[in-house]
Amino acid sequence: MTAILERRESTSLWGRFCNWITSTENRLYIGWFGVLMIPTLLTATSVFIIAFIAAPPVDIDGIREPVSGSLLYGNNIISAPVAAATAVFLIYPIGQGSFSDGMPLGISGTFNFMIVFQAEHNILMHPFHMLGVAGVFGGSLFSAMHGSLVTSSLIRETTENESANEGYRFGQEEETYNIVAAHGYLAD
Repeated sequence: MTAILERRESTSLWGRFCNWITSTENRLYIGWFGVLMIPTLLTATSVFIIAFIAAPPVDIDGIREPVSGSLLYGNNIISAPVAAATAVFLIYPIGQGSFSDGMPLGISGTFNFMIVFQAEHNILMHPFHMLGVAGVFGGSLFSAMHGSLVTSSLIRETTENESANEGYRFGQEEETYNIVAAHGYLAD
Protein backbone atom coordinates (compact mmCIF):
# COMPACT_ATOMS: atom_id res chain seq x y z
CA MET A 1 0.00 0.00 0.00
CA THR A 2 1.34 3.35 -0.99
CA ALA A 3 0.32 6.52 0.77
CA ILE A 4 1.05 9.92 -0.63
CA LEU A 5 1.22 12.67 1.88
CA GLU A 6 0.86 16.20 0.69
CA ARG A 7 2.31 18.94 2.77
CA ARG A 8 -0.38 21.37 3.79
CA GLU A 9 0.50 25.02 3.82
CA SER A 10 -0.59 26.77 6.94
CA THR A 11 -2.23 29.96 5.81
CA SER A 12 -3.99 32.51 7.89
CA LEU A 13 -7.75 32.78 8.12
CA TRP A 14 -7.62 35.83 5.84
CA GLY A 15 -5.56 33.93 3.28
CA ARG A 16 -8.01 31.03 3.22
CA PHE A 17 -10.90 33.51 2.86
CA CYS A 18 -9.16 35.23 -0.08
CA ASN A 19 -8.51 31.89 -1.76
CA TRP A 20 -12.12 30.81 -1.30
CA ILE A 21 -13.57 34.10 -2.59
CA THR A 22 -11.43 34.15 -5.72
CA SER A 23 -11.50 30.39 -6.39
CA THR A 24 -12.98 29.36 -9.71
CA GLU A 25 -13.62 25.88 -8.29
CA ASN A 26 -16.67 27.11 -6.39
CA ARG A 27 -20.08 26.24 -7.81
CA LEU A 28 -20.92 29.95 -7.76
CA TYR A 29 -18.08 32.40 -8.24
CA ILE A 30 -18.36 35.22 -5.72
CA GLY A 31 -15.31 37.38 -6.28
CA TRP A 32 -14.51 40.65 -4.56
CA PHE A 33 -17.45 42.41 -6.15
CA GLY A 34 -19.73 39.78 -4.63
CA VAL A 35 -18.22 40.43 -1.20
CA LEU A 36 -19.49 44.00 -1.50
CA MET A 37 -22.65 43.34 -3.50
CA ILE A 38 -24.26 40.48 -1.55
CA PRO A 39 -24.49 42.21 1.86
CA THR A 40 -25.47 45.49 0.20
CA LEU A 41 -28.32 43.87 -1.74
CA LEU A 42 -29.49 41.94 1.32
CA THR A 43 -29.55 45.14 3.38
CA ALA A 44 -31.35 47.13 0.67
CA THR A 45 -33.91 44.36 0.16
CA SER A 46 -34.54 44.04 3.89
CA VAL A 47 -34.99 47.78 4.35
CA PHE A 48 -37.29 47.99 1.32
CA ILE A 49 -39.50 45.15 2.59
CA ILE A 50 -39.68 46.65 6.09
CA ALA A 51 -40.53 50.09 4.66
CA PHE A 52 -43.10 48.59 2.30
CA ILE A 53 -44.85 47.03 5.28
CA ALA A 54 -44.34 49.50 8.12
CA ALA A 55 -42.94 52.88 7.04
CA PRO A 56 -44.51 55.80 8.92
CA PRO A 57 -46.40 58.55 7.07
CA VAL A 58 -44.27 61.44 5.77
CA ASP A 59 -45.22 65.11 5.35
CA ILE A 60 -44.03 65.31 1.74
CA ASP A 61 -45.64 68.63 0.78
CA GLY A 62 -44.99 70.39 4.08
CA ILE A 63 -48.68 71.17 4.62
CA ARG A 64 -49.14 69.03 7.74
CA GLU A 65 -50.90 66.30 5.71
CA PRO A 66 -48.71 63.19 5.99
CA VAL A 67 -48.80 60.78 3.08
CA SER A 68 -48.81 57.13 4.11
CA GLY A 69 -47.28 54.58 1.82
CA SER A 70 -47.05 51.35 3.78
CA LEU A 71 -49.35 48.38 4.07
CA LEU A 72 -49.90 48.85 7.82
CA TYR A 73 -51.29 52.33 7.17
CA GLY A 74 -53.80 51.04 4.64
CA ASN A 75 -51.90 51.67 1.41
CA ASN A 76 -52.16 48.70 -0.92
CA ILE A 77 -51.96 50.33 -4.35
CA ILE A 78 -48.94 48.27 -5.38
CA SER A 79 -49.96 44.96 -3.80
CA ALA A 80 -51.83 43.61 -6.86
CA PRO A 81 -48.96 44.15 -9.36
CA VAL A 82 -46.46 42.78 -6.84
CA ALA A 83 -48.63 39.72 -6.25
CA ALA A 84 -49.02 39.16 -10.00
CA ALA A 85 -45.30 39.56 -10.67
CA THR A 86 -44.41 37.26 -7.76
CA ALA A 87 -46.85 34.64 -9.03
CA VAL A 88 -45.62 34.74 -12.64
CA PHE A 89 -41.89 35.16 -12.03
CA LEU A 90 -41.41 33.11 -8.84
CA ILE A 91 -44.30 30.92 -7.66
CA TYR A 92 -45.31 29.42 -11.02
CA PRO A 93 -41.76 28.43 -12.06
CA ILE A 94 -41.14 26.84 -8.64
CA GLY A 95 -44.41 24.92 -8.97
CA GLN A 96 -43.52 23.76 -12.47
CA GLY A 97 -40.06 22.69 -11.36
CA SER A 98 -37.98 24.96 -13.56
CA PHE A 99 -37.41 28.67 -13.97
CA SER A 100 -37.42 28.10 -17.72
CA ASP A 101 -41.22 27.76 -17.36
CA GLY A 102 -41.50 31.27 -15.92
CA MET A 103 -42.48 34.31 -17.91
CA PRO A 104 -39.53 35.79 -19.79
CA LEU A 105 -39.08 39.53 -20.04
CA GLY A 106 -39.99 41.26 -23.28
CA ILE A 107 -43.04 41.45 -25.50
CA SER A 108 -42.62 38.28 -27.57
CA GLY A 109 -41.66 36.25 -24.50
CA THR A 110 -44.71 37.50 -22.64
CA PHE A 111 -47.07 36.60 -25.48
CA ASN A 112 -45.43 33.20 -25.87
CA PHE A 113 -45.86 32.61 -22.12
CA MET A 114 -49.54 33.59 -22.34
CA ILE A 115 -50.19 31.21 -25.24
CA VAL A 116 -48.36 28.30 -23.58
CA PHE A 117 -50.07 28.99 -20.24
CA GLN A 118 -53.48 28.99 -21.94
CA ALA A 119 -52.66 25.78 -23.81
CA GLU A 120 -51.51 23.99 -20.66
CA HIS A 121 -54.00 25.30 -18.10
CA ASN A 122 -57.01 26.74 -20.01
CA ILE A 123 -57.07 29.80 -17.74
CA LEU A 124 -59.58 31.72 -19.86
CA MET A 125 -62.38 29.33 -18.92
CA HIS A 126 -61.64 29.46 -15.19
CA PRO A 127 -64.53 31.16 -13.35
CA PHE A 128 -62.23 33.22 -11.11
CA HIS A 129 -60.42 34.57 -14.17
CA MET A 130 -63.78 35.50 -15.69
CA LEU A 131 -64.79 37.27 -12.46
CA GLY A 132 -61.47 39.13 -12.41
CA VAL A 133 -61.89 40.35 -15.99
CA ALA A 134 -65.48 41.42 -15.25
CA GLY A 135 -64.23 43.22 -12.14
CA VAL A 136 -61.54 45.12 -14.05
CA PHE A 137 -63.98 46.16 -16.76
CA GLY A 138 -66.66 47.05 -14.20
CA GLY A 139 -64.16 49.08 -12.19
CA SER A 140 -63.11 51.09 -15.21
CA LEU A 141 -66.77 51.67 -16.12
CA PHE A 142 -67.60 52.91 -12.62
CA SER A 143 -64.49 55.13 -12.56
CA ALA A 144 -65.54 56.74 -15.84
CA MET A 145 -69.13 57.18 -14.62
CA HIS A 146 -67.98 58.72 -11.34
CA GLY A 147 -65.61 61.15 -13.05
CA SER A 148 -68.26 62.18 -15.53
CA LEU A 149 -70.87 62.62 -12.78
CA VAL A 150 -68.63 64.77 -10.57
CA THR A 151 -67.28 66.85 -13.46
CA SER A 152 -70.73 67.59 -14.84
CA SER A 153 -72.12 68.72 -11.48
CA LEU A 154 -69.29 70.91 -10.11
CA ILE A 155 -70.39 74.11 -8.38
CA ARG A 156 -68.51 76.77 -10.33
CA GLU A 157 -66.82 79.32 -8.08
CA THR A 158 -64.97 81.16 -10.83
CA THR A 159 -65.74 83.19 -13.92
CA GLU A 160 -65.64 81.83 -17.45
CA ASN A 161 -62.15 83.33 -17.95
CA GLU A 162 -60.62 81.33 -15.07
CA SER A 163 -60.02 77.66 -14.64
CA ALA A 164 -62.72 75.83 -12.70
CA ASN A 165 -59.99 74.43 -10.48
CA GLU A 166 -59.10 77.91 -9.17
CA GLY A 167 -62.29 78.08 -7.11
CA TYR A 168 -61.39 75.21 -4.81
CA ARG A 169 -58.92 74.72 -1.96
CA PHE A 170 -57.43 71.45 -0.79
CA GLY A 171 -59.33 70.30 2.28
CA GLN A 172 -62.07 72.95 2.08
CA GLU A 173 -65.27 72.41 4.07
CA GLU A 174 -67.68 73.78 1.45
CA GLU A 175 -69.27 71.51 -1.10
CA THR A 176 -67.53 71.24 -4.44
CA TYR A 177 -70.38 69.69 -6.40
CA ASN A 178 -74.15 69.54 -6.19
CA ILE A 179 -75.29 66.06 -5.20
CA VAL A 180 -78.90 66.81 -6.24
CA ALA A 181 -77.78 67.90 -9.71
CA ALA A 182 -75.53 64.86 -9.90
CA HIS A 183 -78.46 62.51 -9.36
CA GLY A 184 -80.94 64.50 -11.39
CA TYR A 185 -81.10 61.83 -14.06
CA LEU A 186 -82.74 59.48 -11.53
CA ALA A 187 -85.80 61.77 -11.20
CA ASP A 188 -86.49 61.83 -14.93
